Amino acid sequence: MRVIVTLVGLLSVGIGTFTYLNLKREKSQLIKGARENSHLLLNTIERSIYKSMSIGDTQDVQVILQMVGYGHNKLVGVRIFHPQGIILKSSRPNEVGTPVPDGDYQLFINNRKEGVYTSDAFGEVLGVIKPIYNDLPCQRCHGTKRRIIGVLNVNYSLAETNRRILEATRLFLFSTGAVILFCAAAISFVIVRFVRQPLNNLIGNMARVEEGDLSVRMTPRAKDEIGRLIVSFDSMVGKLDKAKQELEEYHFQQMERADRLASVGEMAAGIAHEIKNPLAGISAAMTIIRQDFTDDDPRKEIIGEVVEQVNRLDKTVNDLLFFGKPTPPEPTHADINEILRKTLLFALQHKGGKNIAKSLELTEELPGVFVDPKQVQQVFLNLILNAIQAMQAEGGTLTVGSSLVEHGGKRWVRTTIGDTGPGIPAPIIGKIFTPFFTTKAQGTGLGLAICHKLISQHNGILTVVSEDGKGTVFTIDLPVAWDVGAQ
Repeated sequence: MRVIVTLVGLLSVGIGTFTYLNLKREKSQLIKGARENSHLLLNTIERSIYKSMSIGDTQDVQVILQMVGYGHNKLVGVRIFHPQGIILKSSRPNEVGTPVPDGDYQLFINNRKEGVYTSDAFGEVLGVIKPIYNDLPCQRCHGTKRRIIGVLNVNYSLAETNRRILEATRLFLFSTGAVILFCAAAISFVIVRFVRQPLNNLIGNMARVEEGDLSVRMTPRAKDEIGRLIVSFDSMVGKLDKAKQELEEYHFQQMERADRLASVGEMAAGIAHEIKNPLAGISAAMTIIRQDFTDDDPRKEIIGEVVEQVNRLDKTVNDLLFFGKPTPPEPTHADINEILRKTLLFALQHKGGKNIAKSLELTEELPGVFVDPKQVQQVFLNLILNAIQAMQAEGGTLTVGSSLVEHGGKRWVRTTIGDTGPGIPAPIIGKIFTPFFTTKAQGTGLGLAICHKLISQHNGILTVVSEDGKGTVFTIDLPVAWDVGAQ
């Protein structure tokens, strides 16, 4: 509706402007015609009375003026008046000797040839004057003292001209209104028929799509812009329908996979529980057997390797049991900087950390966090050991930092653990928190998955940024204890 009103408004302004200009031109032409007629009559009268005036026959001049003005409804006054404003001769004898109308006399005073003024008796009048100069034939009667001996004056009534202007105005206004109404009706029909109805149908079908009905299809009526829009809409809905089917199929596959994984997880947890006790017995037995051999006995080294592998299996079983059924956290108010210092001191005792530089960038007086210190320390230790192992071959710098940040309308204590190692390749960085995914020869693929789960249990956020060949930075955001309590 707004488009129709706007178009009709612009059309009305355009047609109205065109009509106004034409009306103004028509009025100008009518006034011009009246002036030409008045000047033509004036010149005709002047030629008619010239001979009589040159021989001094003033009576004949009066008769000529009366004859010219008689029966002419547009010519309301033909006269000769004295330069001092007294009518000398006139087509209406009763005004001879009276003052000339002020409008005509002002034309003479202001040295103008014509002008329009309002007369009480005749309404709007076009007054035209022409001075009568004292030529040689006139000097016999008027002498030589005065240059102008009289003024020939013609009054042309503009009543008929104004009537024609009014009729033209009415005609133009009527035709303008009719054209505007016709164009408005035509525009409204075209827009409603070819724009509004298709758009309403499109909006209705979009509402059905929004409600989940992707079977909606439309048939374009023409190959115009609306038709192309409908074709694009059908194409979009078709692609959405295809994507929905693919997503449902993928979701079904994921659900099947998750169900299988859950079954495998339960079975693995059961197997791990059954393996754990025999492993403890094997480890204890092999340790006792090892004590029976002397230090130079090669069998002692073999027994030691067996014990190391048994311990590795035990750690894998523990990780599997923890991931399958993690221990609930026991949160308390804790200082992140204190946990980081203790963890870093313990981690640097690792045999691979001797040629690695340490950079500690802690922000002092951080607010406390509400966490389980042991579980958070486990996360920090795992990430620091991973960083040390990444730089173990060529050395590098381990950077551990803490700060206070705000995002999501909350305050967080942020911990960053970065290394200058080889980094994580882009194709696999999105998989590092996936259970059992590992690039290490002897890794279980559960370390980072457990870290992610522990941080999530504390309502925290664990993210990673890595650039291949330049290092990796893990970021842990934990909510401030006071903000947690306020919630």
